[in-house]
Amino acid sequence: MPYRANILIVDDEESIRIGCAQTLTEEGYRAQSMDNGQSALATIEKVSFDAIILDLKMSGMPGMEVLKKIKESDPASIVIIITGYGTIDVAVEAMREGAYDFITKPFTPEALLKVVERAVDSRRRELEYSLADAGVAESASGNRIIGRSRAIRKVTELIKQVAPTDSTVLVYGETGVGKELVASNIHNLSPRRDKPFVVVDCGSLVETLFESEMFGHAKGSFTGAIDTTLGKFELANGGTIFLDEITNITIGMQSRLLRVIQEKEISKIGSLEKIKVDVRIISATNKNLPREIREGRFREDLYYRINVVPIHLLPLRERREDIPVLAEHFLAWACIDERAGKPKLSADAVRFLQEYNWPGNVRQLKNTIEYALVTCEGDVIGPDDLSIINRDPGGESGESGEGSLAQSEKKEIIRALRQFDGHRAKAAEHLGINRKTLREKIRKYGIEI
Repeated sequence: MPYRANILIVDDEESIRIGCAQTLTEEGYRAQSMDNGQSALATIEKVSFDAIILDLKMSGMPGMEVLKKIKESDPASIVIIITGYGTIDVAVEAMREGAYDFITKPFTPEALLKVVERAVDSRRRELEYSLADAGVAESASGNRIIGRSRAIRKVTELIKQVAPTDSTVLVYGETGVGKELVASNIHNLSPRRDKPFVVVDCGSLVETLFESEMFGHAKGSFTGAIDTTLGKFELANGGTIFLDEITNITIGMQSRLLRVIQEKEISKIGSLEKIKVDVRIISATNKNLPREIREGRFREDLYYRINVVPIHLLPLRERREDIPVLAEHFLAWACIDERAGKPKLSADAVRFLQEYNWPGNVRQLKNTIEYALVTCEGDVIGPDDLSIINRDPGGESGESGEGSLAQSEKKEIIRALRQFDGHRAKAAEHLGINRKTLREKIRKYGIEI
């Protein structure tokens, strides 16, 4: 992938360092390891990392002390805590000290990659905020959503209006349009800004583990429950919980979620104790919810609970005037990250970008600009440097209608899969979508490569 995030692993267990580094490098990350806190702090002073994976229990300087020193030096640092089953309370304390998230030993490579991917995305968003310049719609706190179109200005105004309230918000939009960015802007402008912003990927929730993930469980409540754990709602207490792609949860999970929203309290699995939670809920979906309700896949009563303030993010193809501003913004950001001189986008390149339909939306545009920066040999980026998107005039004519867009999207997916020899992770990265979404679209279109 064009962008290779830089990750630091700090753990005094060699097997953990080696395993994490191998998992991350196989996915295209740059990984560096340290076996003690002192060495890590010295390295952090010289090298910028997108995320730091830090074990709390280490010989020498304790992980909690390392965390505090990291956050004192750079409050924006993204630190992922590694903790054991018996130290969940310490992990929660670490999050209060500024840790981004925690992962419990033993963990799978998939679990590690999932939390690192979210952490890197969060870091990149922070960089985007600091790099935004001309043509940017600015919010009162300095957080920014890029664009000069009327649609984006309307979204930023709505964010300013709803942020000071506690109203539940539902963000609509296709994959890659920036729904989580809208949610984090609302949180950062709200009175809850100093409390946690907890992201829940609803597509990854297994129904049998839903209650444990969301509400926690008591020690001994089931086989393997060797300690009492906190769920997402407790972690978000006082802050905001973002339910990404909420339509991916089953009807059974929806009823349990509805009960918590109504009663504002949870019960852990295996416990009768009621725990009050003060959490603002922001949800997101790329589906047509009224249609999901009609077809029996989504509860109507839950819909009315989460859809108090709807925010609709248009796809990039419907706000093409934002493309030049976004492209320049992503180019400036990528140049800093890659420590590269900034080439210019030619007028032909900008026109080329504006004529493309962007099935992966803003995320795909970002990846395309990063690719062009890495492969461009001169000081001007032209249409030839953007060939990774393989524009098809017949499929990208701007015709309206679900059929033409679906055909265009199917062609783009086929091209990406062929370009990367069927490697789905690389194809998804290129398209600006996650692997789960790519799998769904491959099934939807009956694609065989």
